[in-house]
Amino acid sequence: MTLRDAARGNGFEMKKVKKKKAVRILIADDHFVVRQGLMQIIASQLPDVEFGEASDGNEALQAVWNAPWDVLLLDISMPGRGGLDALKEIKLAQPKLPVIVVSMHSEDQFAIRVLKLGASGYIRKDSAGHELVAAVAAALAGGRYITPHLAEKLAVHLSENQEGLLHEKLSDREYQIMCLIGAGNTVKEIGGELSLSVKTISTYRSRIIEKMNLKNNAQIMRYTLQHGLVDVKSPA
Repeated sequence: MTLRDAARGNGFEMKKVKKKKAVRILIADDHFVVRQGLMQIIASQLPDVEFGEASDGNEALQAVWNAPWDVLLLDISMPGRGGLDALKEIKLAQPKLPVIVVSMHSEDQFAIRVLKLGASGYIRKDSAGHELVAAVAAALAGGRYITPHLAEKLAVHLSENQEGLLHEKLSDREYQIMCLIGAGNTVKEIGGELSLSVKTISTYRSRIIEKMNLKNNAQIMRYTLQHGLVDVKSPA
């Protein structure tokens, strides 16, 4: 006698239990260790998760085009095609795909910009341990993950008409390079980080100076500092 026959004999009808579909999460970051760390954090809290990996913006785009994903965790600062460019194109192609930006930069620098591009949340890598799972859960539920600090920044942004600020005129790539200049990086260092030539970075720098009516790197640094667009590190 089979288990099914025994169940029927006792008045029960055996039913097929539909296996729960695994959550598919794509992680795009150029550092292998970071990708592994994010996977470990999520896997320790959420059951039945399948992961995919991408090391730059182009790989992230290719992965999104080739397979369905439930959530994308995306870094901003990646070689070549960076996270901002990738985010813009991904949201055009897959507007319903939740994207959570996980970045080394403070919320003051990029959070509002990425939310405007359609991101479902923004968290710093150094706080990912206690915020990452909450952000993923919010995204899976169709919502956004907004920290109290970011909520305050959004309120200020709306009340003070931030659209009139000079840096709001910049493209996403120009804005990224402006922040890197503001943090004291040289043209060569920025080119190395973004996998762009020194000539290309110099061209972007010229556009930034023209659009913002500034004269040199010193004025860019002063502007970014005054508007809280760079991380100010306390002396050791």
